[in-house]
Amino acid sequence: MKSPETIQMYIAENETAMMEDLFSLIRIPSISAKPEHKADMMKCAERWTELLLKAGADKAVVMPSAGNPIVYGEKMINPKAKTVLIYSHYDVMPAEPLELWKSEPFEPVIRDGHIWARGADDDKGQAFIQVKAFEYLVKNNLLENNVKFIFEGEEEIGSPSLEAFCEQHKELLKGDIILVSDTSMLGADLPSLTTGLRGLGYWQLEVTGPNRDLHSGHFGGAVANPINVLCDIISKMVDENGRITVPGFYDDVEEVSAAEREMIRNIPFNEEKYKEAIDVRELAGEKGYSTLERNSCRPAFDVCGIWGGYTGEGSKTVLPSKAFAKISCRLVPHQDYHKILDMVANYIESITPDSVKIAITPCHGGQGYVCPITLPAYRAAEIGFEVAFGKKPLAVRRGGSIPIISTFEQVLGMKTVLMGFGLESDAIHSPNENFSLDIFRKGIVAVTEFHKAYAKM
Repeated sequence: MKSPETIQMYIAENETAMMEDLFSLIRIPSISAKPEHKADMMKCAERWTELLLKAGADKAVVMPSAGNPIVYGEKMINPKAKTVLIYSHYDVMPAEPLELWKSEPFEPVIRDGHIWARGADDDKGQAFIQVKAFEYLVKNNLLENNVKFIFEGEEEIGSPSLEAFCEQHKELLKGDIILVSDTSMLGADLPSLTTGLRGLGYWQLEVTGPNRDLHSGHFGGAVANPINVLCDIISKMVDENGRITVPGFYDDVEEVSAAEREMIRNIPFNEEKYKEAIDVRELAGEKGYSTLERNSCRPAFDVCGIWGGYTGEGSKTVLPSKAFAKISCRLVPHQDYHKILDMVANYIESITPDSVKIAITPCHGGQGYVCPITLPAYRAAEIGFEVAFGKKPLAVRRGGSIPIISTFEQVLGMKTVLMGFGLESDAIHSPNENFSLDIFRKGIVAVTEFHKAYAKM
């Protein structure tokens, strides 16, 4: 069997071509949130099929869904062998604010040992790790698992079409385990495997007061200002202890065991460096829990956007007719997001005064997920990380959400191993997203070793 050094030689010999192929994906602005990029979604899906076939897939096709197209590919080695279903997404977040980028977001560049571009990490770069590991195994006759690929184009807007697609194609997607590279590690020198994800609920609020914008001198103090009311509503969502005030919100929240809390305490974490990295003086959150507990295994409420009235240059003394906000709740496993969507909406309606009208629109949501560390595929992932990074990965829960992961378990009956390679400094969803070339290379080694180990379990 070939050694990891041989994999690294393969990467070194082919890296220029790898970058050219990856950059061809990144240059396509596949922004699912913007309707004007509909053609780019198809273009990106078609490019992925070309790259999967080039990597050694027997089949790679673009399939329709109720929304953006889905890429499906496969390499069937033996019907009796284990089958790994690799999931990823080819859509990316909008790049705004564009003025904060140091280089063009959709014109990737290599600088300081990193790839800089939208999608460099999330998730084109990480998906490319999976495909290049697959390519190496195929070209060197080392692949002993069947491998299937499913790449969607709506993850960044909540995967609204993927559940129905999975229901319609259960047999096509059938496998033993799902492998995903769309999460992060604790640090470049702290490899880690994600064992849990939070769920998500997301709403838009529209508060309406008078039937038009009013002169604030003539009407101020006599008519409710929708922005003021909206801010008051939001202020009532979390109490002085950092707990969400919605009645019943915590009914299904499972307390983390003493053993897991001890494991979290043992994770290397420097709170001062954490604050310095994001330039804040103090941290905040639910009392009684550490920072790592708050951002991984406890619920959270956040205002993701708020607007209304006059926001242009200079002053305009206006009492606005409307105010808007986008809010979200990160949820923990066992909290049903459907239940939470209704619960939060009902509570907001109950605390809205009669001086305004409110419209609450649920946008999307997803369930949380926990991966048992006893799964053979999880142990194979540990082996992959240990070979690539020289140390056993830590098991950690992460605060983000990938709603489709719990859906996979419910619809396809498969568990997912979250084998991600991102870093906090990669700035996903932000200007100047980037991905370390060193991590990219090690990721290919780790995934290669995963397949080799899993085939023997």
